[in-house]
Amino acid sequence: MDPQAALTMGQNALFMVLIVAAPVLGAVLVVGLLVSLFQAITQIHEATLSFVPKLIAAIAVVAIAGPWMMTTLVEFIRSTLLALPNHAI
Repeated sequence: MDPQAALTMGQNALFMVLIVAAPVLGAVLVVGLLVSLFQAITQIHEATLSFVPKLIAAIAVVAIAGPWMMTTLVEFIRSTLLALPNHAI
């Protein structure tokens, strides 16, 4: 495998990680901002108040988008493994 092919495969893998992680990270970001705003308005600074809603949001997004995430990752891995013989030394 030449260095250019390895770099391209690595770039595709990083892009896939970004695509698959984006829904969970986005949901946790939005919930974190809302909880921080609520804490600033009410001046309630409880640690579990910021952790529990983010955890629930992450679990909900994984439950909803989990099948899509798994299908996307399986297809990427399948296409990567099928492309490996074409880039052999």
